[in-house]
Amino acid sequence: MGLLKEFKEFIGRGNVMDLAVGVIIGGAFTAIVNSLVNDIITPVISILTGGTKQVSGMSVVLNGVEIKFGSFLGAIISFLITAAVLFAIIKAFNNAQKLAKLVPGVGGKEEEAAPEPRVCPYCKQEIADDATRCPHCTSVLPGFDGDF
Repeated sequence: MGLLKEFKEFIGRGNVMDLAVGVIIGGAFTAIVNSLVNDIITPVISILTGGTKQVSGMSVVLNGVEIKFGSFLGAIISFLITAAVLFAIIKAFNNAQKLAKLVPGVGGKEEEAAPEPRVCPYCKQEIADDATRCPHCTSVLPGFDGDF
């Protein structure tokens, strides 16, 4: 039963659930980007170039062996188009986030800066704000008026 309990704890962690959600959202986003590239961008490029979008028929025969470089070129072109579209989408998203931060009430409330941590004046180690002795060097800290 120990293994089952450990697995349950592992799955119940927040970061595992975040990862699962990220993978699912990533799959959905991939479908959107692929549709944009395959259904809109690539046909427009085909119209502009006056040709077809397929280069898979290109090949060379060397010493009786056919090397089909057309499919490879097609994959490279598809990758470059997909990368360019993805870059444009991410850039637009980042710009929208920057603009939202500039608009009052839309970008959310700015967080206050965290206070500086308290430091022991003797050993210069970080200590709790309510400490009366340094846990590192055991020195009595200034401002302590009580007995031990």
